[in-house]
Amino acid sequence: SVVTPGCLLTTIAGVVLLLTFVWVMLVTVGSFRAWQDGQVALFDLVWAALRASIVLLVLGFHLR
Repeated sequence: SVVTPGCLLTTIAGVVLLLTFVWVMLVTVGSFRAWQDGQVALFDLVWAALRASIVLLVLGFHLR
């Protein structure tokens, strides 16, 4: 079967967004655990989650 370029680009974009989403979750959970252990302040937890979410939003905007 033939794969069209549009289908291939959609698949690649979906995989990239999925991997980015997993990365955002790992950053957020890691920061949350560090906050629970008292290693970082609440501001650092929020800032890390916000930065990772902004990366996800910008990447999602460019890959749509």
